[in-house]
Amino acid sequence: MLKTSLRLKCFLGTVLYIVLCEIIVCADNAHRHLHQDDQLHTPAESKNSENVKPEVDEGEKQNQKFEQNTFFEDKEANLNTIHEQDSHNSHNNPQNTEDFEDIIAHQNSLGQKDLDQQEPDQQEISDHQNTAVHKEFEIFQDSQLPSDSQEFRSEFNPDSETLHETVVNQQNQDTNEISHEPSNEALNTADLNSDVDSANFPDTDHTADAVNSKGEEMKEDELTPLEIKANELYEQGEVLINNTYHKNYRAAYVFFKAAAQLNHTKALEYIGFGHFFGDHCNQNFTKAKEIFEDLSNRGSARGQLGLGLLFSIGMSVNSSQAKTIVYLTFAALGGDPLAQMALGYRYWAGIGVEMKCESALTYYRKVATLVSNMVSVSGGPVIQRIRLQEEVENTHSNSGLLDDDLLQYYHFLADKGDMQAQVVLGQLYYQGGRGVEINHERALHYFLMAAESGNALALAFLGKMYSEGSPVVKQNNETAISYFKKAAEKGNAVGQCGLGLMYLRGQGVEKDYINALKYFTLAAEQGWAEGQLQLGIMHYSGLGVRRDYKLAVKYFNLASQGGHILAFYNLAQMHATGTGVLSNCHMAVELFKNVAERGRWSEMLMEAHSLYREGNVEAALIKYTFLAELGYEVAQSNVAYILDQGESMMFLKQETNKRALLQWTRAASQGKLYLY
Repeated sequence: MLKTSLRLKCFLGTVLYIVLCEIIVCADNAHRHLHQDDQLHTPAESKNSENVKPEVDEGEKQNQKFEQNTFFEDKEANLNTIHEQDSHNSHNNPQNTEDFEDIIAHQNSLGQKDLDQQEPDQQEISDHQNTAVHKEFEIFQDSQLPSDSQEFRSEFNPDSETLHETVVNQQNQDTNEISHEPSNEALNTADLNSDVDSANFPDTDHTADAVNSKGEEMKEDELTPLEIKANELYEQGEVLINNTYHKNYRAAYVFFKAAAQLNHTKALEYIGFGHFFGDHCNQNFTKAKEIFEDLSNRGSARGQLGLGLLFSIGMSVNSSQAKTIVYLTFAALGGDPLAQMALGYRYWAGIGVEMKCESALTYYRKVATLVSNMVSVSGGPVIQRIRLQEEVENTHSNSGLLDDDLLQYYHFLADKGDMQAQVVLGQLYYQGGRGVEINHERALHYFLMAAESGNALALAFLGKMYSEGSPVVKQNNETAISYFKKAAEKGNAVGQCGLGLMYLRGQGVEKDYINALKYFTLAAEQGWAEGQLQLGIMHYSGLGVRRDYKLAVKYFNLASQGGHILAFYNLAQMHATGTGVLSNCHMAVELFKNVAERGRWSEMLMEAHSLYREGNVEAALIKYTFLAELGYEVAQSNVAYILDQGESMMFLKQETNKRALLQWTRAASQGKLYLY
């Protein structure tokens, strides 16, 4: 009887303990949901209370710690149950999970923290939440490089004098090869973002560039000596490739390889894609894959992009669009603009996912916003979209490149005092394009020569150089206005528009919308795209005129016909929001896509074309393939053409034909959408 009584008491005590634990967990859950509701419904209050730290005594801290441990133990048990159910389902449906099982295990350490913090009914992630997710992704680990990647570790010793000698030799070699280039030491990268505030719309999403600028900055005192050394090596490499006039990639990769030995994440990204493209590294897709996997484990968005592209094109791995989508999604959440482009294209064309215009719009808009913030009022970089098939079939037509002999002839005429040749060379070196790299020092030289003869266009471009500032001239409003006025008096549209901008911004003169409108109108009537763009902005914003969205659309359309990138961007915003026009998702996506494809990565089109003309077909094919995955129609056409002609030995004949057909089909579905 006594034993029965004791057993009954123990049983009742156990039940009571379990009930108390359940009450604590329920109370904790209710408190958490109540707190989340407060955040959702009263964002102002929660925002103001972020910096408030209530005082909690030690006893309450211990209770909170006990409740939190109980909460996470229950969560872990629930997750284990879910994993068991998933395991059972995967045995019943093996085909549904084989593409994802490796990735989920691969990303589990990164994604588990985010899964625990998300609400079960959350369907979409806002741009603000994307930034938070990216912060969780950027985890620095002390993991070792893959075995194949360790081969280049023995080639460089960052602490030895050999590294310095190697870089000096590379720099001297490049200087001898291109002796006419200006010295690296006296040059800095120009800030092109001189008119972003006036040219872009207020409802712009800056997530892409905001995410890229955060997350990896660490305080100097928190870094180890090796990490500090790695950062120094990486920054030295960055200086060499960011030089405005002469990008010394060979010397830069010496620093990147040395920094990669010290496990520097960004340096490893360069080395990984160096092996992918064969740029200053031996082309080796297996090494690239291993480096990308290592980077992906650290939360590197660029590493996840690399893995996604490898699975898409089937290099060193079996092709899998499902895995491609997963890795690209991780990279896009991490803020990588190239991954966002690739995802935008897939949602737009329905590749590996259901065709969804709204999703394509979201991704392309992010990239287009980033690109629009990188261009100047000159309208953006000049991109040559050269189709190999058309170039071969029309051998006597102009391919868009300036022949070396013709360039030398212009130099000869300019040196002899030919004013038109001086202006042509000045514009070529100022804007770049047609195979000529930007060189503001040479542009200034030829503009000054032509301006001495009173050429209005040269005077106007000198005004632009002084109003925007450059590596060779300091920004000077008074000098800029002087040149603009001289050009405007001669009826030059560039000078009139430049003077209008000075009045619009109040630079060097009192802000005057009436005069700004006057000079923009004069420039627009002569067909100058910048004048048309600024008129559109004034009518859109109601600056000095009554707000008129229809007139804004009219002027943006005119400027877009002149190829102005900000005109495309502003039209895309208006079609996306239905401002002044009927809302049109498809049109907005096409316009944002146009802008996104004008980013600095588009320079790879010319790199691929140069490689092809030099006979390096395989290297050209890889670069074109990379751009084709981002949605460049001309790159898709060129990949298909190279494969169709049997110029590449990278694949077996049967596979080559399949790949060519795929790229022809993708290119044909896009058509020639571009107006420039």
